Amino acid sequence: MTAPLASLLPLLALVGGGDERDGVRAPVPRSEMHTAVGALAAASVGRNTALTQMQGLAPQQSIPEAAGPADWTEAPDQARLLLHDWATPARHRSSVHDASLGADGFGQDLVWDLGQWNDIEAEIARVSAQEQPASAGAQPPEPAADGQSDLDADDVLIDGRRRPGVEKQLPDRVTQDNPGAVRAPAPEAFPTDEFPVPDRWRIVTSLCPTKGGDQSIYGLYPNLSNVCRSKLDPYHQNILKGDRPLPKGKRPAFLKEDDWFFVANVISDTVVEPRSFPTPVGVQTTARPDNLDVFGRADSLVLAQTVIAGFALIKGETAYKPPSVEYRITLAAQVNHVEVNERRVLFVEPSKGTNRTDHFVGVQELFVDYHLGQYDTSRYDFISLRAGIQPMQADFRGFLFQDNQLGIRLFGNRDNNRFQFNIGAFWRLEKDTNSGLNSVVEMPRDDWVFFANAYRQDFPFVGLTSQVSLTYNMNREGGREIKIDDNGFPVRPALLGDLRPREYDVVYLGYAVDGRIGRINVTGQAYGAFGEDRNSFFTSRKADIRAYFGAAELSYDTDWARFRLSGLFASGDGDPYNDVEGGFDAIFENPIFAGADTSYWIRQVIPFAGGGRAVGVNTRNGILNNLRSSKEQGQSNFNNPGTVLLGAGADFDLSASTRLSVNANHLWFHKTDTIEALRQEGTVPSSIGFDVSAAAIWRPRANQNLVFRLSGAVFDPSKGFRDLFTQSGKADVYYSVLLNAILAF
Repeated sequence: MTAPLASLLPLLALVGGGDERDGVRAPVPRSEMHTAVGALAAASVGRNTALTQMQGLAPQQSIPEAAGPADWTEAPDQARLLLHDWATPARHRSSVHDASLGADGFGQDLVWDLGQWNDIEAEIARVSAQEQPASAGAQPPEPAADGQSDLDADDVLIDGRRRPGVEKQLPDRVTQDNPGAVRAPAPEAFPTDEFPVPDRWRIVTSLCPTKGGDQSIYGLYPNLSNVCRSKLDPYHQNILKGDRPLPKGKRPAFLKEDDWFFVANVISDTVVEPRSFPTPVGVQTTARPDNLDVFGRADSLVLAQTVIAGFALIKGETAYKPPSVEYRITLAAQVNHVEVNERRVLFVEPSKGTNRTDHFVGVQELFVDYHLGQYDTSRYDFISLRAGIQPMQADFRGFLFQDNQLGIRLFGNRDNNRFQFNIGAFWRLEKDTNSGLNSVVEMPRDDWVFFANAYRQDFPFVGLTSQVSLTYNMNREGGREIKIDDNGFPVRPALLGDLRPREYDVVYLGYAVDGRIGRINVTGQAYGAFGEDRNSFFTSRKADIRAYFGAAELSYDTDWARFRLSGLFASGDGDPYNDVEGGFDAIFENPIFAGADTSYWIRQVIPFAGGGRAVGVNTRNGILNNLRSSKEQGQSNFNNPGTVLLGAGADFDLSASTRLSVNANHLWFHKTDTIEALRQEGTVPSSIGFDVSAAAIWRPRANQNLVFRLSGAVFDPSKGFRDLFTQSGKADVYYSVLLNAILAF
């Protein structure tokens, strides 16, 4: 061969089709020229292309279509010129008549006789035969008689490689005829994205070793120890906490399906509460006969231990969608002990002492919750019906009605939970006097609450939830006998005015917001109370009820601190002897506001001594100055002085488990006409006093299972309070200390 094979491969890689620039066809470089077989195929194609190009360059020569290499010698100049155009880049190509073809270096190396194509093909075929292992009896492919190869690149695919768009021919399909065989499942029976698991909750726990058995599996799966825990451990997966469904052998027979969960909760609530408040001295007797005063020693002590046990049976996945059925019962047992310094404070009989120990068991929850129909959206919007003793909260902060009462409620949500609604009716149960728990052994009260409310998220601003509500309180206790509590004091009707039984109808229209506007957290509530009191205790006539309430709290968060501003207004009655009652009162308040039960005024009851027996200016765990016997057993009273409060506070998260809260409030009576009429005093200043409190909350596990709180509050009376509760020669600053420990399972 005139030219080595290695020097010819670049030329062969360039032959073939190309683009056309200035009337001259330029070759396109070809890649993947890795085998001699591929080179042989390219050489055959290149030779045929050269013949075609030569026909176009030398029309005066007649070249047959099947001409062999010997015919090329008749046009050596044209062939050399053609090779020069193929091998030279487009920017260096000369015209067809360039006389320097053999002098520019590149063309000189390619001056060879085109008749040597046969030698090139023979050399490529020999190398190809060496690259491929010869099979038995196989012969290397021979060139065709006309010098062209019969091989096609698609016929020489190497095993293990594929060319895009080229598939090897598959063998003929085999059809099996087996009449006795079971038909194969349809392709849809084998989904590729999910696989059904009968009990997905126990996939991991099935690996847990037996107690006292081989523990070596923990070396292979160290995190398995977080799942294999005792049933008494509330911090990890536990069948008693509803983390896994009841197994088939351990659930009642009437529970037919597998997705039934059992939830058990036990809470221990311990209260130690030293306190002081104006303690009136009994008319008949006193604990200190050598002293003569309207008010005795103010110190007292409250100890209370409450154990709450709740059990629920729930059907549904609970983590991804609301349960379809729920049965729940919650019992509360309390033992309480109280010590005071004066007689007739704990008992109506003066013969009884100044200590009292009592106990009671109440039913706080007993209901069935059933979801109506199917979930109608992918977000599990639902409608549910709940009947029995159940919790109810009329607004965000518990200003109007927050209690566990007997009733029926239809509730649900729509629009991806952006809209929620409640419609319900409650028949109020009697309460135990000293514990405040529900008493199911007594006939319920003739007092009903009907309500409807609706919530809309992101209205009127994004991040803010609005609520509109309509609540109707229908009281028909005027025809019953006087209700006496467990300590012997009358509670219905309250011992005010003409002492006649009362009944009333009140409608509360409310609007509330809760959420944030930018960086400001906002909570607000407004109520208007409208109705009729069938017997005003000042006039013994019917009176219209028109009273108003408003409260708001703004707070701002900065890193680990939150700063709060609070304001509250509850209208008072300006003329107790007319036919309009303007003092606002709630049904059963339990406010989370302005320091909540850390606050002295919210936590403690101030007896309205000299104005009514067993009547308080406010109620325990209540913020309104409503002059009622108690919120548990008494009736609402719309002849009251009203309440005005302004406060500021801050919460400091000292760590993930420790919080410090401080709060300062100033309180006023809105109107003092009712107090002046009951106490027969000319003028009573409206200022009540300052309430300053602080609380430290510690959660060792950073959850609600262990919560310890120590709080203290000091109340400094102003002129209005001193006029009502003057104590000669005694300190007029009152205190309240609360130690509360909550342990939950």
